[in-house]
Amino acid sequence: MDRERLYRTEAIILRRSDFGEADRLLTILTPELGKLRVLAKGARKIRSRKAGHLERFMRTSLLLARGRELDLISQAEVIAPHPHLREDLARSAMAHYVAELAEIFAPEGEESRALYRLLAETLDRLDGEADPQRALRYYELHLLELAGFRPQVEFCVGCGEPLREERGPYGFASERGGVLCPRCAPRFPTARPLSRRALKGMRFILRSPYPAFRAAPFSPPTLQELGEVVGRYLLTIMERRPRSLAFLSELTRAALEAGHPGEREPGGA
Repeated sequence: MDRERLYRTEAIILRRSDFGEADRLLTILTPELGKLRVLAKGARKIRSRKAGHLERFMRTSLLLARGRELDLISQAEVIAPHPHLREDLARSAMAHYVAELAEIFAPEGEESRALYRLLAETLDRLDGEADPQRALRYYELHLLELAGFRPQVEFCVGCGEPLREERGPYGFASERGGVLCPRCAPRFPTARPLSRRALKGMRFILRSPYPAFRAAPFSPPTLQELGEVVGRYLLTIMERRPRSLAFLSELTRAALEAGHPGEREPGGA
């Protein structure tokens, strides 16, 4: 094969579908070229050497050949297999959700190193951590920041005044992209109520590296509230509901039924 046609890249498998009689069409995210659609010829054959390295959510090293319409996968070697994301129902639902968001927001054919790193780290966390809900909340807000939709959590989007620590409740106005102070919140009937703890959580996530957030004492109900608020904001931006979100929401609500201890609030608002 002509060497000038070949190039190597690391990639995360976002989505795959059958193509023809034995091939597989993949949507991948790469650091250098963003989102790509590529073809793995013969990947559905029993003896295919590539098949086991091209499962969904894997991080893989690829050798690709440039094609007229679709680039072709010549070689594949798995880097991070993430087995629990295919074996565990809840973790699989979370992985589908983060991959779907990455596919929606990733640029096609353009450098996307920061998004690639965020997704790779999130899949690692979902695969191995005891509390994967935290990885989801961190991913959502930092994905929004990378995409240019960072929510306003420092100033009221109604009156423009700095947000101070108050009993609340605050509000979150998705159409305005941020938090409303307790005085402005009643003026926006479509705004969702936002607790002081959830506001602290949003600020803490956006200001902190992940290890600090992982250790912070936020309870599952507060993380659930954050997920609902940010999910609504994502829906406003995307103008459609992610296919994977409904099932994930059901699993998350079920996980809260056992009850949880109280929480302490890290830092000030």
